[in-house]
Amino acid sequence: MGDAVAGGVEFSGLLAGYRVRAGLTQEELAERSGVSLRALGDMERGRTRGPQRRTVRALASTLGLDAADTLTLERAAQSGRPRGTRATVPAQAGPRAPKAAAADQGSATPENAPAAPVAPATPAVPAVPMLPGALALPRDIADFTAREDVLARLDELVREDDPAHPRVLLVSGQPGLGKTAFALHAAHALADRFPDGQLSLDLAGMAPTPLPARDALGQVLRALGVEDGAVPAGTEERAGLFRALVRERRLVLVLDNAADEAQVRPLLPGSGPAVTIVTSRNALPGLESVHRLRLDALAPTEAAALLARIAGRERIAAEPDAVAELARLCGYLPLALRIAGQRLVAREQLPVSRLVRQLAAEENRLDLLETGDLAVRPAFALSYRRLPAEAQLVLRRCALTAGPDFTAPVAAMYAGLSAVRTERCLEELTDAGLVQLATPERYRLHDLVRLYAGERLTTDESPEEVRAAELAAAGLLLARASAAGLRFVPDSTGEEVLGDPDPATAPVTTADATRWLEEESPEWLAAMYRAAGAGRHRAVVDTAEAMHWFSDRLLSWDIWGEVFQLSVDSARALGDRHAETVHVNYLAWTNVTCLHRYQRGVELAGEGLELARELGDREQEGWALTYLGSGLRRLHRHQEATDSYHRAAEAFASVDNRAARIGRLVTLRGAATCLRESGRAEEAVESRRLALAGALELVERWESPLMHFLSAMTAYELGLDRAALKQWPAAEKAYRQALTHYEAIGRPDSMTKTLTELGTALIEQGRADEARELLTEALTDLSADGRQGRRRTGTAAAGG
Repeated sequence: MGDAVAGGVEFSGLLAGYRVRAGLTQEELAERSGVSLRALGDMERGRTRGPQRRTVRALASTLGLDAADTLTLERAAQSGRPRGTRATVPAQAGPRAPKAAAADQGSATPENAPAAPVAPATPAVPAVPMLPGALALPRDIADFTAREDVLARLDELVREDDPAHPRVLLVSGQPGLGKTAFALHAAHALADRFPDGQLSLDLAGMAPTPLPARDALGQVLRALGVEDGAVPAGTEERAGLFRALVRERRLVLVLDNAADEAQVRPLLPGSGPAVTIVTSRNALPGLESVHRLRLDALAPTEAAALLARIAGRERIAAEPDAVAELARLCGYLPLALRIAGQRLVAREQLPVSRLVRQLAAEENRLDLLETGDLAVRPAFALSYRRLPAEAQLVLRRCALTAGPDFTAPVAAMYAGLSAVRTERCLEELTDAGLVQLATPERYRLHDLVRLYAGERLTTDESPEEVRAAELAAAGLLLARASAAGLRFVPDSTGEEVLGDPDPATAPVTTADATRWLEEESPEWLAAMYRAAGAGRHRAVVDTAEAMHWFSDRLLSWDIWGEVFQLSVDSARALGDRHAETVHVNYLAWTNVTCLHRYQRGVELAGEGLELARELGDREQEGWALTYLGSGLRRLHRHQEATDSYHRAAEAFASVDNRAARIGRLVTLRGAATCLRESGRAEEAVESRRLALAGALELVERWESPLMHFLSAMTAYELGLDRAALKQWPAAEKAYRQALTHYEAIGRPDSMTKTLTELGTALIEQGRADEARELLTEALTDLSADGRQGRRRTGTAAAGG
């Protein structure tokens, strides 16, 4: 490329840069300088390379250039070619061919005839200079906060200079995470290491019509100094020229707000040292050979730091509790935090605590998270509008879920779709950044996305449709919860799938049923409330009844108080006196054993006793007296408790069924514990041995997890009785017997207390090393096998 061509490009770039700096449009500059608009356009495009001096001076005067800039512009114009001479940039890449290359091609032209144009063996690509100001990086925000780990990872990747594989970094995540701010901050930070330039192009991925790759390439090529007339027509040709121009350049290209893979691929360098940073709300899973940098919500301390940088450190430090709550209400989302911070800046007298009170109302939160041209709701709306109708439906219905996260089968119950179709939609929503993976099998909504989804639910669906969806899901959830709970009934083998609405996705084993009941407890409990509110009281009572035996496995759960209060209320609404009696007794057990509200438990047991006697139900009379004894024992009213246990045993003796046999065993255990706690440990041992013999007989007759559990607890309590008498070898034997039954049912979570007491018994026998080894091994096993059991800390069977 000759000096004149270079000068022409320099002149067009200088003129455009000076005009932009002056804040003038082409029309304004043309009108004020007296130069025609067409002539001015040709100059800036490089079509007019050597304008006359008076034209240049007229432009310089209008632009307000000083003497030095005027001289620079004049010299650039002087070096341009005469009008009519056009320089083109070949579309194909390749090194400049040597002059001898033309001779190697041969020639058929007569001697002294003008030589025909001959293409070089490998087309040349001129090193055109970049236009000043074209696609320049927007300013870096001064209060950029956090993201140190992702920035460190980006810096690490940038240092891996492999010219054969240009570095492409994809920054993705949900709307509002600050992906653009991160990419621009990173590009500014890299500027010193990439002296050939930094470009930023908005691909308008969320617009109704995103920027086509062809048009995007045209903008990038012009920014790289290619004249309009030299920009190829086709997308592939433009992409080829782009790759040729950047393969030797150390530059940073930010491709912001990408729509999809097809839009991005043509804009990626084929080789060379350039770094490309792509941002997108979508995961772009089909984009190959890229480094993925996923942004998440900020940590609480990072959120507070961002608020401090926006609104002032002293102001934020003055109300730390309010700031923490403000960050939580903003979901730790950078966009929401920035809006909240800007609201504080705009209202100097507004206390943080008052803004917190305003945001606390969920129905107003998205309205308040808007200031100037910053808003959270439109950020979500852009992504929502691009979703297919079925994915929109799934997102809306996800707002109905009750837990912090959910599975595809649970979301399917709310959406009214199959689990397979729902999972496909959830994956699509995950790729779009509106749903996040909590675990490999569970999804979650960001708090603000959940609010937006709830808004869409009330806007896009009628109240009747929403109510129908809630009740349909409640019916399915309660059916599955009941089927899972019935696996723990003593007569059950634990492997049946009875009454489940969808056997294909039902829990397969007892362990699966336990896991489902635990993980989905927010869903089926919310379903019980919805069913009760809709007058479906029989479903509520049946579900609570099915849960009764399972409740023995999770004694630490506060929700049993809600479950059985709901069932009591529903039984009363049905006028079912028998169900009311049964469930009042369950509620008494819950207050004594789970909630440790002993006085309330005693009161409820008294109610259950009156109801049972009115009905003449001796079995329920026995259970009421058992729970009454348990409450009295916890209140240290041991004589009254013992009397209650004895009366319960008499009631159970008059009934011949398995539940009554279990009840008699429970009363024996309770009476024995009263004896030990009253200082009568020897009598307790005799009573407990009878109880253990009864428990072992039940194991032989009805092999089930419950029977093993009762035997384990009775043996553990016998160990306590022996320990109270300092009969350490006998205590050790009892504890080991308890462990055997715990292991038979896979309950490592319930073994902790037994192992601790066993270690004490060993130490008391002078076997400290053995105790240390046992407890160390047990701790390792519990850590490895009992992770799920950390939530299950129950250590007593019903009434124990």
